[in-house]
This record gives sequence, structure tokens and C-alpha cells, in this order.
Amino acid sequence: MANTKKILIIGGGGREHAVGWKVAQSPNVAKIYFAPGNGGTALLGENVPIAATDISALLEFAKKESIDLTLALPDDPLALGVVDEFRKAGLKVWGATKAAAQLESSKAFAKDFMKRHNLPTARFETFTDFEKAKAYVAGHSLPVVVKASGLALGKGVIICQTHDEAYEALENMLVKKVFGESGSEVVVEEFLTGPEISVHAFSDGKNCKMFPSSQDHKRIGEGNTGLNTGGMGTIAPVPFVSGEMMTRIEKEIIAPTLSAMTADGMPFEGLLFPGLMLTSDGPKVIEYNARFGDPETESYMRLLDTDILEVIEASLVGTLDTLDIKWKSDSIATIILASGGYPEKYEKGKVITGIEEAEKVPNVVVFHCGTKRDGDNLVTNGGRVLAVSAIAGTLEEALITAYTAVEKIHFEGMQYRKDIGKSALGQGRV
Repeated sequence: MANTKKILIIGGGGREHAVGWKVAQSPNVAKIYFAPGNGGTALLGENVPIAATDISALLEFAKKESIDLTLALPDDPLALGVVDEFRKAGLKVWGATKAAAQLESSKAFAKDFMKRHNLPTARFETFTDFEKAKAYVAGHSLPVVVKASGLALGKGVIICQTHDEAYEALENMLVKKVFGESGSEVVVEEFLTGPEISVHAFSDGKNCKMFPSSQDHKRIGEGNTGLNTGGMGTIAPVPFVSGEMMTRIEKEIIAPTLSAMTADGMPFEGLLFPGLMLTSDGPKVIEYNARFGDPETESYMRLLDTDILEVIEASLVGTLDTLDIKWKSDSIATIILASGGYPEKYEKGKVITGIEEAEKVPNVVVFHCGTKRDGDNLVTNGGRVLAVSAIAGTLEEALITAYTAVEKIHFEGMQYRKDIGKSALGQGRV
């Protein structure tokens, strides 16, 4: 029976708006709630003023409103065990359990897991003691990568070109606690070279279904310079990644990861997203994520040609292997528009104009990442503000269309990268 399900989507960023946009297309949805949502999600359903990490309030709301299905999308609530708590209460929820989410919430756990199960990754050591970490780094080849073990909004990874830079990164994490408890344990690892890609797979704990490849652009500056961000734009599929490479990634990384998690007594159900480096020795895991990427999701939801609720239902009952998930054969480009000063200090409350004009450009959808309604105005409410996505027959066309739409949007201090997808166009196939 159509239009029966009440859906709760936990989170308030671009990923949640994009998933909500796709969920809203399902004939089986009566109403969508977003907790806490943003200025864009308010156009799709009802925003509920509950923080994504307030699990008891989320539970209470889901019970009170007789929610049929909850989608736990951000990393923080997954790490806190929102899925476990909802299941304990007999509520239907999709996402990784607290144990399975350790693949993302603890880099030390993830690296140890990969070492034990012989999964391809960079060589590493973990430390909680600053002096021991410093002594190890002193003898390490350069560049060297220093990572906060816990969740740090995509900013806890420092690529250090000198030993002094590495000492400073270690001191900031272990001594000065700039990332709080997330940096109380650090991972020091070798620097891998090669193109970086994002890989997503739906999992029901036994079976997986691969997405097309995508590529995020993490640095704030053009030419991949400046500070790391949560992501400044994505393209999908990646033109230089062959079908053979994706098959190899599934066989060497995704499937073994899922079977190893099951063997360790913590089956992974939900969305597995490893960031990979395509090195001369083959694909290697840089890090695991236990949820949809952002801004990858803003691209993927435009390409997904199957009802997302069908996919989620199949992954909840363990029948993903029987489902034929269809993807459009087009290309997609998503450009992030960020606040001035991001990823460091930035101001909120800047009036946004031009979204309607941008969405009049054919094949463009604008997803909201950090926005809110302020009276009659839509204003900025985060570091990453909007995700402008365009779909086309080729990546070149998608990029031209996306940037045409970007030019119609304005807010004070708006910044964005003008080179999204550029490096991917000139590369040979792997």
C-alpha cells in the first residue's frame, strides 16, 4: 500500500538533504522527519529540533510519532550507538552498530583490524605518549602522515613534509588536545602516493552492492592546496577508474572487510565507505567510513535509479544479493559553496540568494548543507553551505553545467573551488 511509511532521517547536512530528496521519490513514503535538518530539508518534510547526538530524545520522538524506519546517517550518532539503542527498543533502524562503526570512530581500531586481516593499507604505528611518538617520527621517512584516531570532522589528518611539522601535529593532538579526546590516540603512517577515490557499498552483513566510483576534493585550495575540509566537491563516476579496478576493489577490499567484520563478531550492516589510494602496488585503504560520504552522497543520489527504500529494506532483511540496483549511465559533478574562512573560523547568518535561479539551469539540483530559515530569508548556518550538483552525459558537460549554476548563487564571503574534476579528466585509465 502506497504512502504509508513515516521516515526519520537523523542529521542536518547535505548528505541528509540528498538522501531525503531520494527517499521523497519513493511511492511508499507518507512523511519524512529530519532531526535536526536544515533550510533545504524543511522543503521535503518536517524539521525536528533534536540534535543528531541526542539519542534518548530521538528514541522518544520515534516512539511518539510511530516512525516506521529511521536512517542513521552521520558518524557521531553511529559511534554513540544509536542503532543499538533503537534496536533494543524494538524500532527499525538502518546504519552500522556501535561495534561496527569503530571502523570509522577509531582509526587505531581500523588499522589494527586491517593488519590482523591482511587488508591492504599503509604501514603504521599507534601512540598515546607524545615522547614515544616523537621518537618514532624522528626515524621515519618523509612525508609522514599523523592522524587523530577519533572523529575529527575530516580535519584530523595532517600530511607532514618535515619532522618539525610532524612534532607540531603530535603535540597539538596528544599534548594541547586541539581535537579533544579524538586526538588522545594518534596513528602515524607512511605517506601513500597515487590518485585518491571514494568507494561506497551497501551491506546487509553478508552481501554487498557496489556504487560507481567517485572522487572527493578534500583541500580548501585549488590544485589540492591548503587545509583539509569535509570535502569541497565530488565527481562520479571517476573517468580513469575502470570496471576491472572496481571489481578488484570489491574482491580485495570490500568483500574481505565485510567477512572479517562478521568473523570478528560485529557484522557490518549499512553503508561501508573506504577512502582508497590507487598506488603502484594496487588499491590501499586510507581510512574507513561507516556511513555515506558528504559530498559524495549529493552526487550518488542523483545517479541512483532504484528506490532507495527498496535497497535499505533489502539490506535490513539480508536479501541485498537478490536486488538489482540500477545506476544512471550519466556523469555527475557536485560543487560545494563554503563560508568565508572555512575550514577555520567563519561567520554564520549571511543571506543566501539565487538558489531558484540556479535550479532553473537544466539538470541542476542544489542541496543544502549548512543553511537555516531566518524569517523570510535563507541564511548560512555552517562551514559548507550548499552543494550544487549537475548531471550530464559526460563529466565535462556536468562540470560546465554545475559551474553555470554556481554563478547564480550569492552570499557574503562565499568561496568554492574552480578546479573540481579537472585533474580527473586528463588521467589514463587504471
